[in-house]
Amino acid sequence: MINRLLSTRFGLFAGAALLLLALASCGNEQSQTDATVTDSAPAADNGDQGASDSALAADDGDQGASDSALAADDGDQGASDSALAAEDGDQGASDSAPAADDGDQGASDSALAAEDGDQGASDSAQAADDGDHSLDGVDVGLFMDGALIDEATMTSCELSNGSQVDCYRLTIAGYPADGDAGPFCPTSIADTADQAGIWLDGEAVYDLDGQFIVDLPEIYGDDTWQLYDEDGNVRVTETLEAFEAAARPDVDPEFQNYCVEGRLEWLDGGVPVQSTVEIPAVPVRAAGATPTSGSVGITLNGVTIDGQAPVDAILGAYTIAAFDDCGAHFNPTAGYHMHGATGCSEVGEAEAGDTPMFGYALDGFAIHSPFESGSEPNDLDECNGHTTEASGYHYHANPAEENSVLSCFMGETVGAVDAGGGRGRGDRPDGPPPGADE
Repeated sequence: MINRLLSTRFGLFAGAALLLLALASCGNEQSQTDATVTDSAPAADNGDQGASDSALAADDGDQGASDSALAADDGDQGASDSALAAEDGDQGASDSAPAADDGDQGASDSALAAEDGDQGASDSAQAADDGDHSLDGVDVGLFMDGALIDEATMTSCELSNGSQVDCYRLTIAGYPADGDAGPFCPTSIADTADQAGIWLDGEAVYDLDGQFIVDLPEIYGDDTWQLYDEDGNVRVTETLEAFEAAARPDVDPEFQNYCVEGRLEWLDGGVPVQSTVEIPAVPVRAAGATPTSGSVGITLNGVTIDGQAPVDAILGAYTIAAFDDCGAHFNPTAGYHMHGATGCSEVGEAEAGDTPMFGYALDGFAIHSPFESGSEPNDLDECNGHTTEASGYHYHANPAEENSVLSCFMGETVGAVDAGGGRGRGDRPDGPPPGADE
């Protein structure tokens, strides 16, 4: 009995001792586990060291597996960190994208700059269209030496449409700067064409040779014509008094059947009649064509271009108001002036398919010589003008036989300021020929 009790007590003590040993063992294992967990996280962060700690965790059983799981989590965290790093890299790429966008913006800015350049070109084209300019406008450097009395000056002027623009104020010599005026009338019915001038009657150009004088009754269907005497001498105005009497509207009957010509020495003071005009420096296109009246322009050799000569009045008085080969003649008060373009005062070379320039119209557009019959281009407008690449918009003079250089203006004009005997007076004031009312 006693032995059974002792045995039982020994067993209890042994069991207690074993329990204490087990508890101590658990404590040691827990300490190892805690140490492993603590070491595993740095191991995961440190790469290969994390793998070594994971192996130790595996030796420690389930706790090692737990530690491995933690290590795996930490690995995932590492992957997550890598992903973040990748995201940071993507962010870098994203940052690069704005940089690229900035580059695109630069390209866009360049495109805008190019568009601005295009706009500038467009504005220039519009300016050219609005003005329809004769390229750079009036070029005073084209006038021949001696054609202008004073240097051209710039002034503000009012055009026919009421606008204020810059104009050139030009005073022309009133006499050809590149030669002499004349000859005009023949002196004998034996004279040849090179000894006299021409006659323009609105339909044809005639050489004023002796044969023309003989043929006058046939040309105009009237036997009253007889400009020469029985000796074949042509009746020509040979004094200032005769010139003035024959050049007026009501021709003195004494000077009917005369060839009328003037001379420089018969003008006031024996000097050319200078004229001052104002011309837009850059032509301004009008809304439509405007018929010309009186003076229409100036030549590059310093002569006024007038409107039509009063041919009906001249022929009605049985007179011929002779022109020289340049289509010009003298008037007692207006001086030397042109009525027909025959190729005088031309400057420069003509572009292919065009003719040379010889003057400026009062609206600032250039005037070129007439085209030969049959060679006219099909783009001439109602004022006989067109636009070419080399010359811009410009007129072509009417054929000389029309007794008119220009029929109308396509631009706005100012007109003459001081044209000697009066702007556009022509040969004679308008009026019926003698006897027209009878």
